[in-house]
Amino acid sequence: MDVTVTRADGRYEARVGDRPAGLMDYRDENRLIVITHTEVAPEFEGHGVGGALVRTALDEWRKEGRRVVPLCPFAKAWIERHPEYADLVARSHS
Repeated sequence: MDVTVTRADGRYEARVGDRPAGLMDYRDENRLIVITHTEVAPEFEGHGVGGALVRTALDEWRKEGRRVVPLCPFAKAWIERHPEYADLVARSHS
């Protein structure tokens, strides 16, 4: 499935073709990013949309030198399953 992820103000949005497929909300607190919510449309669940959202955001934040606090259970679990991103989690919140 070809998922396109774009960044908007305080949110990453995923589309499959011309259809909205999911979103991930976050708060930018200076150099710290707080991931608050990830949501995938029911018809796209289990097709990698949520993972594409989290991976895209984390890759961008890594380039920006940011750290994250994954309050969202989905994002937290995804990072735990992908230890190559564990270094991005703010230590006081890991």
